[in-house]
Amino acid sequence: MRKRTALLLLLALLLPALPARAFLSTAGDPPLVSAQSAIVYEPLSGTVLFEKEPDLRMLIASTTKIMTAMIVLEHCALNETVTVTPEHASVEGSSMYLRAYEYYTVEDLLYGLMLASGNDAAAALADHCAGSMEAFAALMNEKAEALGLQNSHFANSHGLDAEGHYSCARDLALITAAAMENPTFCRFFATKTRHVHGYDLQNHNQLLWSLDGCVGGKTGYTNAAGRILVSATEREGMRLIVVTLCDPDDWTDHRTLVEKCFAEYRLVRLPEDRWDRIETASGTREYVRLRCERPAVLVPRDCELRLRVYLPRFVFAPVQAGEVAGTVELYCDGALFQTVEVCYGETVGRDSAVGLTAWERFQRSWLRPGSS
Repeated sequence: MRKRTALLLLLALLLPALPARAFLSTAGDPPLVSAQSAIVYEPLSGTVLFEKEPDLRMLIASTTKIMTAMIVLEHCALNETVTVTPEHASVEGSSMYLRAYEYYTVEDLLYGLMLASGNDAAAALADHCAGSMEAFAALMNEKAEALGLQNSHFANSHGLDAEGHYSCARDLALITAAAMENPTFCRFFATKTRHVHGYDLQNHNQLLWSLDGCVGGKTGYTNAAGRILVSATEREGMRLIVVTLCDPDDWTDHRTLVEKCFAEYRLVRLPEDRWDRIETASGTREYVRLRCERPAVLVPRDCELRLRVYLPRFVFAPVQAGEVAGTVELYCDGALFQTVEVCYGETVGRDSAVGLTAWERFQRSWLRPGSS
């Protein structure tokens, strides 16, 4: 049956379901992690499955290099040549063992940055990309602002302790999700070993060898920051980004969180082909395309999911891209647990050559065949 102002679409799917923000059940259980701060984030659905002090501003050590790599890939070509200076080669801490006055490509340095966590590579890339460490940090902070990060500020490209250099678990998860939208970044993120200028570099992320589905990660450590770890794992089309800060048992904690999340939840893509467009009245186009606010939801494995889609049968032009057209209500075992907005995916102007009288508008709204 078609209603006057809304179309009801009922889909009975024997699939599980969950709100946009959900947490692993921990009542009565011992703490899941020993980290001071932690988060588990699924980026496609925008779901936080677990958090522990996720907005606490902390030192992040070499996990800074996720942002560094993202900035470099946005501003530099992989085949660009970088000249290493004595200052680059002498940066303290972890190193890819750059040699002063030798030439490396940006690609070489990115492997050294992400696998060996080379502070020397980070310094060389910053100078090459922006001209100075200060200018590169400014690019990092501009990116942080563009991503909407609330608790991050960068002072350098390598992550060595510095005043005004910090982030939080939530922001690191968002940075990693944004970086992984770039397939080239994902290649560096997931590489286990690489031979560069006479050295065999091995990724510091042990989970690449020991955790099923691990597709990347970045370690970090300073005496003040403690052990920091970011990891990304994919199974059955579902990606989990896990961040732990100041965690003495990070390898175990990441495995525990990942296994628990995949055991309890799965990702369900919303069938957007069921609401891909609606008719326009007096528009320059016959239809306007739609898009869903979220393309997928995370759902418990043992729950029955039902969807109800509410959309107008048609819309009077003009309409603007991004305006809300309707909603998708998701019910888990009969109870409403999430509402997702459906928006116009394009702008459609009003056709000045077409006009509807008040009576014609009334007819279209009330008297169309099949309406009630």
